[in-house]
Amino acid sequence: MEQERTPVRLKGVGKSLCVSIDPREPLDYLQEEITRLFNELKHEPSESRVTIDVGDEDGYKDVIEHLTAFLKDNFGVGSVSRTPKKAPVTRRSAGTEKRNRKRDMDQSWHHHRTDVLMLAGRVRSGQKVTARNHLVIMGDVNPGAEVIAGGDILIMGSLLGTAIAGQPDNEDNIVLALDFRPTQIQIARYVAAGLPSSPGKVTEFAHVENGSIVVENYLDANPFGRLPWPEAR
Repeated sequence: MEQERTPVRLKGVGKSLCVSIDPREPLDYLQEEITRLFNELKHEPSESRVTIDVGDEDGYKDVIEHLTAFLKDNFGVGSVSRTPKKAPVTRRSAGTEKRNRKRDMDQSWHHHRTDVLMLAGRVRSGQKVTARNHLVIMGDVNPGAEVIAGGDILIMGSLLGTAIAGQPDNEDNIVLALDFRPTQIQIARYVAAGLPSSPGKVTEFAHVENGSIVVENYLDANPFGRLPWPEAR
């Protein structure tokens, strides 16, 4: 939460990082904050793809060029680019947006096949369920049970055992449960155990953020709410 209140923020996972800055701040302060955040990463940022986001501010080409050289010289990042500025929507572009949306809908999940293993019932202690892609359990996962998936894991009940998603190396997958109290969570190569339990039964999900597993309230975070239209996972 502290990071969200500073003029410099770092988001992303693995080799894709986004540095959001307030370009009106002094350069030496921006460099100091960037250094602090990069030093907190749990993985080496070398060869990472970095984008610099200055929000809706115009100009500041010299600031971006200076920070680009700073990131490459000090952290060995692979590439640095500026996030594209969003064009204002006019009456004419709104019509274009509508056509683009229809085109993308027609070309996305309508013609996309994905493998989902959906099971109904309780996964008991000692049992192990493995799915090549996504896994949906309409029931509980008891302590001592293990569920493993190459994609997302969705538990429509209580998750009390071990859940391993995104295997072997997909950091973008999630583990969600209506009652989230796992013994252990793993997403790609990141592992978290002994997670604190929320009071009562709460719909929560685990995901990877800045090189560690983060658990959030699913309805509050609404992680896919900003997508303009459905996307296949």
